[in-house]
Order: sequence, then C-alpha cells, then structure tokens
Amino acid sequence: MSVLTVHQGTLAETIWPVALDGSALRRGIRALVLALIGSALLTVSAKVQVPFYPVPMTMQTLVVLTLGMAFGWRLGAATVLLYLAEGAMGLPVFSGTPEKGIGVAYMLGSTGGYLAGFVLAAALCGWLAERGWDRSIVTTALVMLLGNIVIYVPGLLWLGGLFGWDKPILAWGLTPFVLGDVAKLALAALALPLVWRLVSKFRGADSR
Repeated sequence: MSVLTVHQGTLAETIWPVALDGSALRRGIRALVLALIGSALLTVSAKVQVPFYPVPMTMQTLVVLTLGMAFGWRLGAATVLLYLAEGAMGLPVFSGTPEKGIGVAYMLGSTGGYLAGFVLAAALCGWLAERGWDRSIVTTALVMLLGNIVIYVPGLLWLGGLFGWDKPILAWGLTPFVLGDVAKLALAALALPLVWRLVSKFRGADSR
C-alpha cells in the first residue's frame, strides 16, 4: 500500500483524541475550539514582525503551514477559512489592518492571492501530515517547501493580474521573503518532529 494512502493521524488527533464513535457534539466542539485557537494564532502571527534581512518577516506562513500539519487537511483548511471569514467581516485580523483597510476591500488588494494560497497550502500540508510527512526533518522540510510554493503561486499570479506583468512582480512578492521563508522552514523542520517525539514519549510513559 502506498505511503500516500495511509492515514497515520495528526498531532491534534494524538494530543486531543476523540473516538470515531464519539458523539457528533463532542467532535464539533473539539473542531470549533481548535479552529478558534488557530484563527487567533493566525491573527497574532500577522501582527508580529520579526527583524530580518532584507525585510522584517511575520510568522504567518509558518503558522498557516504548521496548523495545516497539526490539524490535518480538513480542519486546517477550515481554520484558515474561518480566519478569512473574520477578515471579510471587517475584523482587523490581517497584517496592516485596520491602517491599510479592512474587510473584502483589503482582501481584494495585493495580498488577495496569498490569502487564497493559505487555504490551499494548509490543506496540502495537512493531507501530507496525515500520512506521516511531519515525523522527520527531511519530510517536514519538504512539506514546508511545497506549502510555500502553493502560497506563492496564486499570490504572484494575483499580483501580476492586478498590477500588470510589466511590473517587477517577483521583486515585490517573492525575492524579499525567500530568506525568511527558509528560516521558517528550518524552524518547522526541527520543531515538528521534536514535538512528535515528545508526544510519543509521553504517551508511552502514560500507558505503562
């Protein structure tokens, strides 16, 4: 059987398990709580800027991709959609809001493609994590790389369509952020497998 077809579970399912035969209410409450926590983390990560070269970086792409891996593809994508819905309703959850605008008008601006990419990336990273790709440094790094690509492709296409391909689209929307993304990739590649080892160790000790 292919490794891509075997569901191995997620961090969220391991840390906060709910039996498949458990009540729909319990599963719904768990999903809602995790989604609300995740959307709050996305908001905080959009607002906090870390000094870096050549531009300050936020931790938002790290949080998007990590949430996808920790929650799985369905809940990961749903969490990002909840975050986008909060922004569409006018809550100042995005980077630069409310100073640079709020709501749908902001979302249709230069960041629109990246926001759409968040949903796709969370789903992809979650799907791969469900199949164990977040258990080792190498595969976690690969998941992070693929997730970043999935964010950048619609982001750059949106920028090009919005401003025209005669503009320096890559200089605006890609190259200043590459070093920061590499740093975040390395952080996730080290952190997620370590968390899995700690959780496995704890569960092993707890079962004795």
